[in-house]
Amino acid sequence: MKLIIQIPCYNEAETLPATLHDIPRQIDGVDVVELLVIDDGSTDDTAKIARASGVHHMVRFRANRGLAAAFSAGIDASLRLGADIIVNTDGDNQYAGADIPMLIAPILAGEADIVIGDRQVAQIPHFHPLKKQLQKMGSWLVRRASATDIPDAPSGFRAYSRDAALHLNVVSAYTYTLETIIQAGKQRMAIAHVPVRTNKVMRPSRLISSLPDYLRKSVETIVRIYTMYEPLKAFLVVGALLLLGGLLLSGRYLYFLAYHQGKGHVQSVILAAILFISGFQVILIGFVADLIAINRRLAEEILWRVKKLELNRQKDETDL
Repeated sequence: MKLIIQIPCYNEAETLPATLHDIPRQIDGVDVVELLVIDDGSTDDTAKIARASGVHHMVRFRANRGLAAAFSAGIDASLRLGADIIVNTDGDNQYAGADIPMLIAPILAGEADIVIGDRQVAQIPHFHPLKKQLQKMGSWLVRRASATDIPDAPSGFRAYSRDAALHLNVVSAYTYTLETIIQAGKQRMAIAHVPVRTNKVMRPSRLISSLPDYLRKSVETIVRIYTMYEPLKAFLVVGALLLLGGLLLSGRYLYFLAYHQGKGHVQSVILAAILFISGFQVILIGFVADLIAINRRLAEEILWRVKKLELNRQKDETDL
Protein backbone atom coordinates (compact mmCIF):
# COMPACT_ATOMS: atom_id res chain seq x y z
CA MET A 1 0.00 0.00 0.00
CA LYS A 2 1.59 3.23 -1.20
CA LEU A 3 0.54 6.65 0.08
CA ILE A 4 1.62 9.84 -1.67
CA ILE A 5 1.04 13.15 0.10
CA GLN A 6 0.88 15.97 -2.41
CA ILE A 7 1.44 19.59 -1.45
CA PRO A 8 0.59 22.34 -3.98
CA CYS A 9 2.87 25.32 -3.27
CA TYR A 10 3.22 28.88 -4.46
CA ASN A 11 5.97 30.85 -2.69
CA GLU A 12 5.81 28.70 0.45
CA ALA A 13 9.51 28.88 1.39
CA GLU A 14 8.68 30.13 4.88
CA THR A 15 5.84 27.72 5.66
CA LEU A 16 6.83 24.55 3.79
CA PRO A 17 9.42 23.32 6.36
CA ALA A 18 6.79 23.31 9.13
CA THR A 19 4.30 21.56 6.84
CA LEU A 20 6.79 18.82 5.95
CA HIS A 21 7.96 18.43 9.56
CA ASP A 22 4.43 17.61 10.76
CA ILE A 23 3.80 14.86 8.18
CA PRO A 24 4.28 11.33 9.58
CA ARG A 25 6.66 9.09 7.61
CA GLN A 26 5.26 5.83 8.96
CA ILE A 27 1.56 5.01 9.13
CA ASP A 28 -0.11 1.76 10.16
CA GLY A 29 -1.60 -0.04 7.16
CA VAL A 30 0.68 1.79 4.71
CA ASP A 31 3.90 0.28 3.38
CA VAL A 32 5.36 3.36 1.71
CA VAL A 33 4.84 7.08 2.42
CA GLU A 34 6.19 9.53 -0.17
CA LEU A 35 5.97 13.30 -0.49
CA LEU A 36 5.21 15.21 -3.67
CA VAL A 37 5.53 18.99 -3.95
CA ILE A 38 3.87 20.83 -6.85
CA ASP A 39 5.76 24.11 -7.30
CA ASP A 40 3.22 26.40 -8.96
CA GLY A 41 5.69 28.84 -10.51
CA SER A 42 7.18 30.00 -7.21
CA THR A 43 9.64 32.90 -7.32
CA ASP A 44 11.19 32.18 -3.93
CA ASP A 45 13.19 29.18 -2.63
CA THR A 46 10.23 26.79 -2.40
CA ALA A 47 11.80 24.22 -4.75
CA LYS A 48 15.21 24.44 -3.08
CA ILE A 49 13.73 23.97 0.40
CA ALA A 50 11.57 21.06 -0.78
CA ARG A 51 14.62 19.22 -2.12
CA ALA A 52 16.67 20.00 0.99
CA SER A 53 13.84 18.66 3.18
CA GLY A 54 13.90 15.26 1.49
CA VAL A 55 10.80 15.50 -0.68
CA HIS A 56 10.67 12.42 -2.90
CA HIS A 57 9.04 13.94 -6.00
CA MET A 58 8.49 17.37 -7.51
CA VAL A 59 6.37 18.85 -10.28
CA ARG A 60 7.34 22.37 -11.34
CA PHE A 61 5.44 24.95 -13.40
CA ARG A 62 7.40 27.71 -15.11
CA ALA A 63 4.63 30.19 -14.34
CA ASN A 64 1.87 30.38 -11.75
CA ARG A 65 -1.16 28.44 -13.05
CA GLY A 66 -3.38 28.44 -9.99
CA LEU A 67 -4.44 26.01 -7.29
CA ALA A 68 -6.78 23.93 -9.46
CA ALA A 69 -4.06 23.25 -12.04
CA ALA A 70 -1.50 22.43 -9.33
CA PHE A 71 -3.90 20.01 -7.65
CA SER A 72 -4.69 18.25 -10.94
CA ALA A 73 -1.00 17.97 -11.83
CA GLY A 74 -0.32 16.44 -8.42
CA ILE A 75 -3.09 13.87 -8.85
CA ASP A 76 -1.77 12.86 -12.29
CA ALA A 77 1.80 12.60 -11.03
CA SER A 78 0.76 10.60 -7.94
CA LEU A 79 -1.12 8.10 -10.10
CA ARG A 80 1.86 7.68 -12.42
CA LEU A 81 4.05 7.10 -9.37
CA GLY A 82 1.83 4.20 -8.32
CA ALA A 83 -0.09 5.75 -5.42
CA ASP A 84 -2.84 3.64 -3.90
CA ILE A 85 -3.99 6.55 -1.73
CA ILE A 86 -3.39 10.26 -2.37
CA VAL A 87 -3.60 12.87 0.37
CA ASN A 88 -3.75 16.55 -0.50
CA THR A 89 -2.66 19.16 2.03
CA ASP A 90 -1.69 22.83 1.79
CA GLY A 91 1.81 24.23 1.87
CA ASP A 92 0.89 26.95 4.37
CA ASN A 93 0.77 24.45 7.26
CA GLN A 94 -2.94 25.13 7.82
CA TYR A 95 -3.73 21.47 8.53
CA ALA A 96 -2.24 19.22 11.20
CA GLY A 97 -0.15 16.64 9.36
CA ALA A 98 -0.42 14.29 12.35
CA ASP A 99 -4.11 13.78 11.42
CA ILE A 100 -3.26 12.08 8.10
CA PRO A 101 -3.61 8.53 9.58
CA MET A 102 -7.11 9.43 10.73
CA LEU A 103 -7.89 10.98 7.33
CA ILE A 104 -7.01 7.85 5.35
CA ALA A 105 -8.51 5.35 7.83
CA PRO A 106 -11.93 5.12 6.07
CA ILE A 107 -10.19 4.36 2.76
CA LEU A 108 -7.95 1.72 4.31
CA ALA A 109 -11.05 0.15 5.87
CA GLY A 110 -12.80 0.08 2.49
CA GLU A 111 -15.55 2.38 3.74
CA ALA A 112 -14.92 5.41 1.52
CA ASP A 113 -13.47 6.49 -1.82
CA ILE A 114 -12.89 10.09 -0.71
CA VAL A 115 -12.41 11.54 2.78
CA ILE A 116 -12.68 15.27 3.51
CA GLY A 117 -11.07 16.75 6.61
CA ASP A 118 -13.63 18.73 8.61
CA ARG A 119 -11.91 21.73 10.20
CA GLN A 120 -15.00 22.41 12.35
CA VAL A 121 -14.94 25.99 11.11
CA ALA A 122 -17.27 27.33 13.79
CA GLN A 123 -14.64 26.53 16.43
CA ILE A 124 -11.65 28.16 14.69
CA PRO A 125 -10.92 31.33 16.69
CA HIS A 126 -8.98 33.24 14.02
CA PHE A 127 -11.76 32.95 11.40
CA HIS A 128 -13.82 36.12 11.01
CA PRO A 129 -17.51 35.57 11.96
CA LEU A 130 -18.59 36.60 8.45
CA LYS A 131 -16.16 34.09 6.93
CA LYS A 132 -17.60 31.37 9.16
CA GLN A 133 -21.12 32.17 7.97
CA LEU A 134 -20.04 32.20 4.32
CA GLN A 135 -18.24 28.88 4.74
CA LYS A 136 -21.34 27.43 6.37
CA MET A 137 -23.59 28.69 3.59
CA GLY A 138 -21.20 27.50 0.87
CA SER A 139 -20.95 24.02 2.40
CA TRP A 140 -24.76 23.86 2.59
CA LEU A 141 -25.03 24.74 -1.11
CA VAL A 142 -22.48 22.06 -2.00
CA ARG A 143 -24.34 19.48 0.08
CA ARG A 144 -27.54 20.32 -1.76
CA ALA A 145 -25.87 20.27 -5.17
CA SER A 146 -23.89 17.06 -4.56
CA ALA A 147 -26.35 15.10 -2.38
CA THR A 148 -23.60 14.53 0.20
CA ASP A 149 -23.27 15.39 3.89
CA ILE A 150 -19.84 17.08 3.83
CA PRO A 151 -19.80 19.79 6.55
CA ASP A 152 -16.63 21.58 5.36
CA ALA A 153 -16.66 21.62 1.56
CA PRO A 154 -13.82 24.17 1.07
CA SER A 155 -11.38 22.05 3.08
CA GLY A 156 -8.28 21.18 1.06
CA PHE A 157 -7.20 18.46 3.49
CA ARG A 158 -8.54 15.33 1.83
CA ALA A 159 -7.71 11.78 0.78
CA TYR A 160 -8.54 9.88 -2.42
CA SER A 161 -8.38 6.22 -3.26
CA ARG A 162 -6.64 5.35 -6.51
CA ASP A 163 -9.93 4.69 -8.30
CA ALA A 164 -11.49 7.93 -7.06
CA ALA A 165 -8.44 9.87 -8.25
CA LEU A 166 -8.75 8.26 -11.69
CA HIS A 167 -12.32 9.58 -11.92
CA LEU A 168 -11.35 13.19 -11.14
CA ASN A 169 -11.63 15.72 -13.96
CA VAL A 170 -11.15 19.29 -12.72
CA VAL A 171 -12.36 21.95 -15.15
CA SER A 172 -12.38 25.00 -12.88
CA ALA A 173 -9.44 27.38 -13.08
CA TYR A 174 -10.08 28.76 -9.58
CA THR A 175 -10.18 25.91 -7.09
CA TYR A 176 -10.86 22.19 -7.01
CA THR A 177 -12.47 21.86 -3.57
CA LEU A 178 -16.14 22.49 -4.34
CA GLU A 179 -16.08 21.07 -7.86
CA THR A 180 -14.63 17.69 -6.94
CA ILE A 181 -17.21 17.10 -4.19
CA ILE A 182 -20.12 17.81 -6.54
CA GLN A 183 -18.49 15.67 -9.21
CA ALA A 184 -17.94 12.77 -6.80
CA GLY A 185 -21.46 13.06 -5.44
CA LYS A 186 -22.99 12.90 -8.92
CA GLN A 187 -20.81 9.87 -9.70
CA ARG A 188 -22.18 8.13 -6.58
CA MET A 189 -18.80 7.74 -4.91
CA ALA A 190 -18.60 6.98 -1.20
CA ILE A 191 -17.56 10.25 0.47
CA ALA A 192 -16.77 10.46 4.17
CA HIS A 193 -15.55 13.20 6.49
CA VAL A 194 -13.49 13.17 9.68
CA PRO A 195 -12.71 15.96 12.17
CA VAL A 196 -9.21 17.38 11.78
CA ARG A 197 -7.16 19.99 13.57
CA THR A 198 -5.77 23.22 12.19
CA ASN A 199 -2.57 25.06 13.06
CA LYS A 200 -1.98 28.72 13.77
CA VAL A 201 -2.09 31.01 10.76
CA MET A 202 1.37 31.54 9.26
CA ARG A 203 0.26 33.77 6.36
CA PRO A 204 -2.96 35.27 4.94
CA SER A 205 -4.94 33.19 2.45
CA ARG A 206 -3.98 33.80 -1.18
CA LEU A 207 -7.10 32.13 -2.49
CA ILE A 208 -9.42 34.61 -0.76
CA SER A 209 -8.44 38.12 -1.83
CA SER A 210 -11.74 39.42 -0.43
CA LEU A 211 -14.85 37.75 0.95
CA PRO A 212 -17.19 39.15 -1.77
CA ASP A 213 -14.83 37.94 -4.48
CA TYR A 214 -14.53 34.51 -2.87
CA LEU A 215 -18.30 34.27 -2.51
CA ARG A 216 -18.88 35.24 -6.14
CA LYS A 217 -16.35 32.74 -7.49
CA SER A 218 -17.61 29.96 -5.22
CA VAL A 219 -21.23 30.45 -6.28
CA GLU A 220 -20.16 30.54 -9.94
CA THR A 221 -18.29 27.26 -9.48
CA ILE A 222 -21.21 25.55 -7.74
CA VAL A 223 -23.74 26.68 -10.36
CA ARG A 224 -21.45 25.75 -13.27
CA ILE A 225 -20.62 22.26 -12.01
CA TYR A 226 -24.20 21.52 -10.95
CA THR A 227 -25.43 22.59 -14.38
CA MET A 228 -22.84 20.32 -16.00
CA TYR A 229 -24.24 17.30 -14.18
CA GLU A 230 -27.93 18.29 -13.91
CA PRO A 231 -28.58 20.56 -16.92
CA LEU A 232 -32.20 19.54 -17.40
CA LYS A 233 -33.13 20.39 -13.80
CA ALA A 234 -31.29 23.72 -13.95
CA PHE A 235 -32.83 24.83 -17.25
CA LEU A 236 -36.28 23.57 -16.25
CA VAL A 237 -36.22 25.79 -13.17
CA VAL A 238 -35.24 28.88 -15.21
CA GLY A 239 -37.74 28.05 -17.95
CA ALA A 240 -40.52 27.45 -15.41
CA LEU A 241 -39.86 30.84 -13.79
CA LEU A 242 -40.10 32.56 -17.19
CA LEU A 243 -43.33 30.72 -17.99
CA LEU A 244 -44.73 31.63 -14.58
CA GLY A 245 -43.92 35.29 -15.23
CA GLY A 246 -45.71 35.10 -18.56
CA LEU A 247 -48.69 33.41 -16.94
CA LEU A 248 -48.98 36.09 -14.26
CA LEU A 249 -48.82 38.90 -16.82
CA SER A 250 -51.41 37.13 -18.95
CA GLY A 251 -53.68 36.78 -15.94
CA ARG A 252 -53.17 40.47 -15.15
CA TYR A 253 -54.22 41.45 -18.66
CA LEU A 254 -57.26 39.17 -18.61
CA TYR A 255 -58.29 40.66 -15.28
CA PHE A 256 -58.30 44.18 -16.68
CA LEU A 257 -59.92 42.96 -19.90
CA ALA A 258 -62.77 41.47 -17.88
CA TYR A 259 -63.44 44.92 -16.47
CA HIS A 260 -63.17 46.54 -19.92
CA GLN A 261 -59.82 48.15 -19.10
CA GLY A 262 -57.61 46.02 -21.35
CA LYS A 263 -56.80 48.77 -23.82
CA GLY A 264 -54.15 50.38 -21.64
CA HIS A 265 -52.42 47.14 -20.76
CA VAL A 266 -51.31 45.78 -24.12
CA GLN A 267 -47.70 45.93 -22.89
CA SER A 268 -48.51 43.10 -20.50
CA VAL A 269 -49.55 40.90 -23.43
CA ILE A 270 -46.34 41.68 -25.33
CA LEU A 271 -44.11 41.00 -22.32
CA ALA A 272 -46.06 37.83 -21.49
CA ALA A 273 -45.54 36.56 -25.04
CA ILE A 274 -41.81 37.27 -24.77
CA LEU A 275 -41.61 35.40 -21.46
CA PHE A 276 -43.57 32.43 -22.83
CA ILE A 277 -41.31 32.16 -25.87
CA SER A 278 -38.16 32.56 -23.76
CA GLY A 279 -39.39 29.98 -21.25
CA PHE A 280 -40.06 27.36 -23.91
CA GLN A 281 -36.67 28.07 -25.53
CA VAL A 282 -34.83 27.67 -22.23
CA ILE A 283 -36.59 24.34 -21.58
CA LEU A 284 -35.67 23.13 -25.06
CA ILE A 285 -32.06 24.17 -24.43
CA GLY A 286 -32.25 22.12 -21.23
CA PHE A 287 -33.16 18.99 -23.20
CA VAL A 288 -30.27 19.59 -25.60
CA ALA A 289 -27.89 20.23 -22.68
CA ASP A 290 -29.07 16.99 -21.07
CA LEU A 291 -28.14 15.06 -24.20
CA ILE A 292 -24.73 16.74 -24.18
CA ALA A 293 -24.33 15.81 -20.49
CA ILE A 294 -24.99 12.15 -21.36
CA ASN A 295 -22.19 12.30 -23.95
CA ARG A 296 -19.92 13.97 -21.41
CA ARG A 297 -20.56 11.17 -18.89
CA LEU A 298 -19.71 8.61 -21.56
CA ALA A 299 -16.54 10.57 -22.37
CA GLU A 300 -15.59 10.58 -18.66
CA GLU A 301 -16.07 6.81 -18.54
CA ILE A 302 -13.86 6.38 -21.60
CA LEU A 303 -11.24 8.71 -20.11
CA TRP A 304 -11.27 6.71 -16.86
CA ARG A 305 -10.72 3.47 -18.78
CA VAL A 306 -7.90 4.99 -20.84
CA LYS A 307 -6.16 6.32 -17.72
CA LYS A 308 -6.49 2.94 -16.03
CA LEU A 309 -5.13 1.06 -19.03
CA GLU A 310 -2.17 3.44 -19.37
CA LEU A 311 -1.28 3.16 -15.69
CA ASN A 312 -1.63 -0.63 -15.72
CA ARG A 313 0.61 -0.84 -18.79
CA GLN A 314 3.15 1.43 -17.13
CA LYS A 315 3.10 -0.77 -14.02
CA ASP A 316 3.60 -3.91 -16.13
CA GLU A 317 6.56 -2.32 -17.94
CA THR A 318 8.09 -1.31 -14.60
CA ASP A 319 7.71 -4.84 -13.22
CA LEU A 320 9.52 -6.21 -16.27
